[in-house]
Amino acid sequence: MIGAILGYKGNQAAAKQAQAVGEFNARVAENEAKILQTKKTSEDANLRKASERTIATQRVATAASGIEMSGSALEALKDSYMNTQMDALNLAYASDIEQVAKASEAALSRAEGRAKASAYKTASYQSLLEGAEKAATYMS
Repeated sequence: MIGAILGYKGNQAAAKQAQAVGEFNARVAENEAKILQTKKTSEDANLRKASERTIATQRVATAASGIEMSGSALEALKDSYMNTQMDALNLAYASDIEQVAKASEAALSRAEGRAKASAYKTASYQSLLEGAEKAATYMS
């Protein structure tokens, strides 16, 4: 009977540990998602700064050449702005996908932790039942 009680206690402890590990892994994934958001914000800011420098260089080169900002020069400037917007949208989209993946990873870690905890709890009850059965057989 002592073995059954020890088996019960051990499996209950393992159940708590499995749930704690699942929660820890979920929090790690959630923190990684926050880091990815911060990274996206930084990359977007860097992209826009670089674009502004490029556009400023284009304006200076156009002005220095004596050409008015119309026609092809204006089209090139418009293309620069549009390309910046497309690049920013692509960065945001990629970041959103990464963040959703991390949120899914967190949910999966929690679910796995609960499933393992449930399996250990079931094993702990089984251990008690087996111990009680052996005790009943021994008493007969």
